[in-house]
Amino acid sequence: MINRVEIMGEIDEIMDKYCNDCLLKKALNQERGKTAAHRFCISECTIGDQLRFLGNEMNKFSE
Repeated sequence: MINRVEIMGEIDEIMDKYCNDCLLKKALNQERGKTAAHRFCISECTIGDQLRFLGNEMNKFSE
């Protein structure tokens, strides 16, 4: 069974691999601002979908 620490590790790996150097995020941040870039990442990016799923899985441990 997976636990919170493992999920956090997966989240960190994904963000390090895809998000930290994301050119699209940087471009949106410059053109439209940090909020618009964040909104894109959460609602339209496939990596954001993965991160949201993992966050929901983590929340199950606190219920």
